[in-house]
Amino acid sequence: MNSSILVCVIMCSCIQICLADYDNLQDTCPAAPTSKQSIFINGLPCKDPNSITPSDFKSSKLSRPGDKNKFLRSATTIVTAADFPGLNTLGLSISRIDLDVDGLVLPLYHPRASELFFVSAGVVIAGFVDTKNQQFQKILKEGDVFVLPRGLLHFCLNAGDEAATIFSVLSSQNPGVVSVAGSLFESDPDMLNKLVRKIKSISSSQVNGLENATLFGFY
Repeated sequence: MNSSILVCVIMCSCIQICLADYDNLQDTCPAAPTSKQSIFINGLPCKDPNSITPSDFKSSKLSRPGDKNKFLRSATTIVTAADFPGLNTLGLSISRIDLDVDGLVLPLYHPRASELFFVSAGVVIAGFVDTKNQQFQKILKEGDVFVLPRGLLHFCLNAGDEAATIFSVLSSQNPGVVSVAGSLFESDPDMLNKLVRKIKSISSSQVNGLENATLFGFY
C-alpha cells in the first residue's frame, strides 16, 4: 500500500515537471538560427556563449500596430523565442493587441501559458471563463492589469471611443493559440458574422452593464 502511494507521488511530481518550461541551466541562452534538419528538440538550440550580444535581448517587433483584420478590427502579434532569441529558455513570450473602435478578439486560449494583460491605451473589456463555466470580466482602463489563467478561454473588446492597445506577457516561450471561435464557426460563417454584429451593436450606454453580462449569450 505504501509503495503504491510512493509511486503515485513520484508520478505526480514527474507530470508537474513535464508541464513546465525547462529551467535555464546557465545565465543566458539566446536562440541560435536553425538549419533544415531531421532532429526535433523541445525548444531551440542555444548560441555559442562567445557569440552572444546585447542585441539578442532587444526586440522592436511590438513597436508598431499589427495589421488589423478588416472584419474584427483588431490585430494580435505574439513574439516568441523563435523571433526574439533572448527569450529562449526563459519561459516567456510577449504580445501586442491593437483594437480599433468596435474591435474585438474572439474567444481563444493558450494551452501552455497564463497571460498578463497591461492596457497601454484606451478602454477595453477583458475576461475569461473557468472550468465551471463561470465568467470573470472587467472594464480595463489605461494602466490597468488583468490576469488570464493558463488554458482558460478568454476574450477582449474595445469598450471606448478611441483605439486601444494591450501589451501582454505569457508564461511560456511557446504558448500556443487555440481559436475556439474559429473552430466552431469555420463551417458556419453566418453564425460568426451574427455574433460579431451583435457585439458591435452594443451602445456606449450599455458598456457598464457588460461587467455582469455573459459575452457568449449575446448570440
